[in-house]
Amino acid sequence: MTKEQLGALILDSERQLYSTAKSILCSDQDCADAIQETIVRAFSRIDTLRNDKYAKTWLIRILMNECRTLQRKSGRFLSLENLGGRPETAAEQEADYSDLYRALHALKEELRLPVILYYIEDFSVREIAQILEISEGAVQKRLARARRKLRYDLQEREALI
Repeated sequence: MTKEQLGALILDSERQLYSTAKSILCSDQDCADAIQETIVRAFSRIDTLRNDKYAKTWLIRILMNECRTLQRKSGRFLSLENLGGRPETAAEQEADYSDLYRALHALKEELRLPVILYYIEDFSVREIAQILEISEGAVQKRLARARRKLRYDLQEREALI
């Protein structure tokens, strides 16, 4: 794959990269940092891509690793936002997120990632297995568990309203 082809792939995958990063990280700034680092790493290691047909899977895998690196680093520091900023009111929080989005973010990462990749990013079970480096059966099992948990959580929220 040439650098021009990689650039075109990145531009075509912009939305997928963002939503995948957002499923792991909460902050838009962290998502932007992870995507930027992913692009730099992809261009610097383009020679490690063995098969061009797996380029998108390779790119998503790099992004997930960058997101996890950012999570590890951010765990060591106290956010300045938490020190003195005004907290969001309940009305502001309600305006920003739907019940489904909150329920999705409440899932453990191991369940949330397959759901995002399958339902939002339209990856196949086989591609998700390659990205997450797990078996196809494990992907299917995680999707089923996530659907069950989401159904339960959303029914509980609805019962409270």
